[in-house]
Formats: sequence, C-alpha cells, structure tokens
Amino acid sequence: HKNQYRTKTTIQTNINKENLLVWQGQGDLIYRSKTNLIMGGGSGQCGATPQQAPAVAPANVKTTASAGAAKKAVTAPTSSKSPAAAPKVEVEVEEEKHTQIAIILYTLYGHIATLAKSIKQGVESTGAKCTIFQVPETLPPEVLEQMNAPPKPDYPIITAEQMEKYDGFIFGLSGRYGIMPAQMKTFMDSTGKLWKKGALVGKAAGCFFSSGTQGGGQETMGLTTVTFFAHHGMVFVPMGYIDREKRFSFAEAHGGSAYGCGTFAGPDGMRQPSTLEKDLAVGQGKHFAVITAKLAK
Repeated sequence: HKNQYRTKTTIQTNINKENLLVWQGQGDLIYRSKTNLIMGGGSGQCGATPQQAPAVAPANVKTTASAGAAKKAVTAPTSSKSPAAAPKVEVEVEEEKHTQIAIILYTLYGHIATLAKSIKQGVESTGAKCTIFQVPETLPPEVLEQMNAPPKPDYPIITAEQMEKYDGFIFGLSGRYGIMPAQMKTFMDSTGKLWKKGALVGKAAGCFFSSGTQGGGQETMGLTTVTFFAHHGMVFVPMGYIDREKRFSFAEAHGGSAYGCGTFAGPDGMRQPSTLEKDLAVGQGKHFAVITAKLAK
C-alpha cells in the first residue's frame, strides 16, 4: 500500500538439515519436518495438514529488527532428535508498518479543529494512521471566558517527547497578526531537547491555517513556520496547487495558499469552514500522507 512500508527482521536458529523453518503471517513461525508440521505463536494459516507431532523441546529464536521495527523473541519448537551441532539458518522476514502522522493544533473558536478532522480523513484514506493533538492553552480561564471561547475539543495534549514516534506532523495554526499563535510558539520552543539530538531530522512537516480576513496570514503563517522546520532538519511538504479545479475556483471566497489549506473565520469569528475548504483539507491530508510514507521508508 502507498502508506505502508516494510521493515526487515533477521531470524537465526539451529535446525536439522531435514527440517525447514518457515515464517508466515504476522508472528507465525512454522516448523516443518518430514513427518510433522507444528505451528507456533501467531494467527496465520498454512495449507498443509498438521501430522501427529513427536515430543519436542523448545529453543529460542531471536530476532534482530532494523530501525523502525520492534524487537521481539519468537519461540520455535526443535526436535529432540536434532543433533547438537546443527547448521545455522538465516531467514529474512519483511513486516509491514503503517505511516504514523500527528496533527498538532491550537484552536480557540473551533475553526482549526474542524479543518483538522478533514485533514485526518484524507490522511487515513491512504492507509496511514493519524492522531490529532492540541498544544497547551496559555491563557487563564477568566480571559477565555471574557473572549466567549467555547470549551476545548477533546484531543490529548501533546508533549515534545511524543513527537519522536511519528513520521510526520501537520500543524494547525490560528492566525495572530499574520503569524502563529503564542500557544503554538510556546510548544515549539519546548522542543529544544529534540533539536539537540536531531530527533526530528528527515521527518515530514506541513501546516494549515485559520485567519479572520483574506490578508490575515494565509501565506505569512506558512512562511514564518518554515523556520521551525528548517532548524529541526524536517522536510517541509507544502500543499502546492493540488486539486487545481477547486484551488483556482472563484465561485466563492476560500482560504488556503501554496503553503497549506485554510479557512476564513471572519472579523467576528462567526464564519465556519465551507464545504470547499474542507474538501481542500481532505486533499492536503492525502497528499501529505503519500509524501510522508516515501520519506519514512
């Protein structure tokens, strides 16, 4: 699949020349001898019919995984008749791993949260896994109340350390005078330890926006966020002009730029993302996921 990549696992074990060790399915280790077939540790199926198995003594088979694959131990049965000094057999196994993408957002009135759902839909349509996070709020509750801000969406609060497990990130930015909000900047400033050890180097990064007006930062937010990506050595994946028919439409006002999809909230914050803007967000999610999968291989 476009958004799955494979990791190789090496299995080493000692077996008798007359026996064959076979890997099948996810976690299935099949031991086949001349007279019997024994299956261990998994849910896969085998076309052969198991014969009566003789008494066996288990022997550990260790697997050493390459970067990105989890280490694990698999137990394979070994015939008691096997000689002490049996030949060593090495088997390479390929395991599928889904691309992991995180949407990291700050939303005050819900516009960015709405677009995030559409982006997630696009990401997951490719087979990738997607989790939506929000950054911590820095405004006190009494200020949010005076601003008539609705309750925050029920998304987990992300920490910088959690970023290491993901292959790519799409940042949702509410515009503040043409740049990202202070809440997002505060979170980005907390990633110093990751920067110091290069933990995000080579990972994909993108962004999307909400602004009050057409001149409120649909381009400048993307432009000024690229500096964060550059310092971490991340690979910026802009939206460009995919979905050209929709992007070039003048049938209605809509947000977005070459940097990412977007919406206009209106000066009073009452306008919500349109169907066109949400469709463009789905397209960005698909596009970003496909590129991220290529980078993660």
